[in-house]
Amino acid sequence: MELASVLKFLENRSILVTGATGFIAKIFVEKILRVQPNVKKLYLLLRAQDNNAALQRFNTEAVEKDLFKILREKHGANLNTFIAQRTTIIRGDITFENLGVKDTNLVEEMWREVEVVVNLAATTNFDERYDVSLGLNTFGAINVLNFAKKCSKLKVLLHVSTAYVSGEKTGLILETPYKLGETLNGTSGLDIHTEKKVIEETLKQLKFEGSSEETITSTMKELGLARSRKFGWPNPYVFTKALAEMLLGELKEDVPLVIFRPTIVTSTFQEPFPGWVEGIRTVDSLAVGYGKGKITCFVGNPDSIIDVIPADMVVNAMIVTMVAQAGQRGSQMIYHVGTSVSHPIEFTWLQEYAFHHFSNHPYIDKQGKPVIVGKVNVLSSMDSFRRYMALRYLLPLKGLEVVNTLLCQFFQAKYLELDRKIKFVMRLIDLYAPYLFFEGIYDDMNTEKLRRAAKESGIEIDMFNFNPKSIDWEDYFLNIHIPAISKYVIK
Repeated sequence: MELASVLKFLENRSILVTGATGFIAKIFVEKILRVQPNVKKLYLLLRAQDNNAALQRFNTEAVEKDLFKILREKHGANLNTFIAQRTTIIRGDITFENLGVKDTNLVEEMWREVEVVVNLAATTNFDERYDVSLGLNTFGAINVLNFAKKCSKLKVLLHVSTAYVSGEKTGLILETPYKLGETLNGTSGLDIHTEKKVIEETLKQLKFEGSSEETITSTMKELGLARSRKFGWPNPYVFTKALAEMLLGELKEDVPLVIFRPTIVTSTFQEPFPGWVEGIRTVDSLAVGYGKGKITCFVGNPDSIIDVIPADMVVNAMIVTMVAQAGQRGSQMIYHVGTSVSHPIEFTWLQEYAFHHFSNHPYIDKQGKPVIVGKVNVLSSMDSFRRYMALRYLLPLKGLEVVNTLLCQFFQAKYLELDRKIKFVMRLIDLYAPYLFFEGIYDDMNTEKLRRAAKESGIEIDMFNFNPKSIDWEDYFLNIHIPAISKYVIK
């Protein structure tokens, strides 16, 4: 495989990005604007009430963030003009035909001009309503494919999925496609039309019964879990992402298709500067809870490998992938972008890194006192977790219930609050258990071949670094990532 210059590929190129205010999408957009100012046009699709609201949302959630500070330093007062000349901010919604774009002239312009489509629009909520997950992650992806088919200059469609479409597979997980109707547990009968019908009939029944919005939401969440687990996936997020992959592979025709599967995405390693992150992402919530002194035990396999990849490496790999697969009519390539094979991290390392950081930089509580953190007790099985919860919380809760009854509901508010918190924790553990005890590692041979091809072709490998072996994990976590997420500890 011989690759052309990435900067040359991006020059005078028109690119459509869906979900343009998402975490990875913003890093992708900033990167292109920063390294290739001669890009022709970035069409940025996002949800909003109207085009003005879309522009305001993009400015507020992207341009005004620290992420754009390098561009801001370079262009100063001219930054907004610089971005406006190279972007078209579009109010849209991929759950609708033509991506929900109402302006027919704009739709036709995109069909004429767009050469690369990058689909980043998704809901990543493990506990999302099933109708929302299926509508956005699955049918939305098909709407993006159908739109891409109408783009006369299309070079490649890059669909960002997740490595965790593998469900609870163990061992080495390959970069292979899922076939239409394939399930993880061998259960037959998986059909996208059936899934849609189940949702429609459930909603119809709920409305017939006059159910409240709260009941409808709760029922649709439970339906998503039930349908996912029926076919071997742990939650509706990864299930609907897997369905999207199946349908894209089946319906792509001659569209050059890339299925891009990152693992757990963390703060930036190098660009635009080390440590940019937004909010608390997956494993980071554990570190923040630990720093606040709220987590004294952890459920999981202490011998497991944690697969994380910095966000800027994800974006760099996406861009190089676009170059590699452009114009490969009818092809489908799958890329795992992670570290569990090429540069693995042991779970115990993360424990040590967090202990070291918060011991030296403790969280100051509301009373102005530092929170002293200790070594975390690791519960290495769900049985040990249930015993812990029973002794520490469920028995005291039962006692409180008895006292509350004897005292005519005097402790009712306290009882209900404790009951709510325990149910919330149990729900979270139920959702995350498949990952807490995950025993798979992700083969990244296709991504490794891409790295080698980039190096051998002499393209801008320093500018588009996605080699995780260049990361010193101890330095990254102690000096970049944990300090970056620590700002959320004070909130």
